[in-house]
Amino acid sequence: MFSINIPGNNRLEIEHLVLDYNGTIALDGQLMPGVGELINRLSEIISVHVITADTFGSVIKSLSGVKCKIHIIPEGGQDKSKLAYILSLGKEKTAAIGNGKNDELMIENSALGICVILNEGACTATLLKSDIICTNIIDALSMFENPLRLKATLRT
Repeated sequence: MFSINIPGNNRLEIEHLVLDYNGTIALDGQLMPGVGELINRLSEIISVHVITADTFGSVIKSLSGVKCKIHIIPEGGQDKSKLAYILSLGKEKTAAIGNGKNDELMIENSALGICVILNEGACTATLLKSDIICTNIIDALSMFENPLRLKATLRT
């Protein structure tokens, strides 16, 4: 479990990290460099989940050797499918990272929601519902290895 006290805010006790695939940890269906290794390290302290409609049909191959649970959702109603997944894990103990419109409900309803702005861009509505915004997925994931970064960003 990942646990940190945020001064003037809530204590975060995160058991699950849910990651959108395309546009978040992958570009055009291919896992971004360094992400797999970082996920493997994080999986020692937190359960990592990748949720995707697998638009490019590449998620299983791209994530082979990466310690995460892959959850493939149907093409339609992705926002509601992602929300249902967060709720099934327990939103109070789940962090989520995404960038698209279909990630908005997932990010809004997680204990910690992070929006990343990468090559694909980010949906403004999703960005506004997030707790943190990062311009690099490695930086976003690294916050769980370097919790003082989270504390500095979220404290009041």
